Amino acid sequence: MGYRPPDPPAGLAESGRALWTDVAGRFVIEAEKDRLQLLQACRTADLCDRLAEVFDKEGPMSESSQGVRVHPAAAELRQQRIVLARLLAALGVPSEAAPARGIYAIGGA
Repeated sequence: MGYRPPDPPAGLAESGRALWTDVAGRFVIEAEKDRLQLLQACRTADLCDRLAEVFDKEGPMSESSQGVRVHPAAAELRQQRIVLARLLAALGVPSEAAPARGIYAIGGA
């Protein structure tokens, strides 16, 4: 019997479900810690979408007690994108942008 990727966990939005389906479909994820890490990456992808929506709706600048500043969603979105990249790298998911090197934490399906 072959590997059957686990279904996306409940509660994920569009990007999180897509990320889960993509990663779980390309790699064998058997260790519970890897599944938990993938879940956190998926939740982070969904959070990035919500932050991007706020940024798109409200614009790049916002009023503050110190005057006009870069919208706080911009800084948080940048930080969450870094977190997402690190979570995926820790799982060993190769980037499509650059050739992957080394040994991965999870095996190909």
